[in-house]
Amino acid sequence: MGRALIVVDVQRDFCEGGAVPVGGGAGRARAIADLVERTAGGEYAHVVATRDHHLDPGGHFSDHPDFEESFPVHCVAGTEGGEFHPDFAPAAERKVDEVFYKGAHSASKSGFEGFAADGTALADWLRAREITEVDVVGIATDHCVKATALDGVRADFAVRVLLDYTAGVSAETTVRAVAELDEAGVELSGTPVVLA
Repeated sequence: MGRALIVVDVQRDFCEGGAVPVGGGAGRARAIADLVERTAGGEYAHVVATRDHHLDPGGHFSDHPDFEESFPVHCVAGTEGGEFHPDFAPAAERKVDEVFYKGAHSASKSGFEGFAADGTALADWLRAREITEVDVVGIATDHCVKATALDGVRADFAVRVLLDYTAGVSAETTVRAVAELDEAGVELSGTPVVLA
């Protein structure tokens, strides 16, 4: 029995200056790096991270995005925008046990749709290490953090979202996401950053 931290999509393209910036993303990158440095190997038996890793995701990329299901081109595999934010990258290099890549050919918002470099799915990786509880942090509260947390519940993990370590796209969609998470039985702590 153990607890793991899932760090969702703390990438350049989702922070200020990126292709699809989320207000407060860079600040959350710094805060999450500090959290990882303080808790990896202590409170958390394992720390994993997810990355959007798009090759050809079809309608997920659009010249006329709706910012719900379609977005401008972002986090293309092999580009700078797809890399971890520089404020998080050093902590990731030192403390993250595995990275799960998602969305090569689809939207794939949930980290549980991601795979490690060896093809292992996130849920299988966690179960192999006797993880039963996960904390979820990252970007964006109302998109990939929400999807990851909901899929964690569906996969029978006890899920907590640390909202102080998330950034939301808009107040309206973040409030809706938090309500959806609460209704699904996700434990919630803190308040998400929303800088519209």
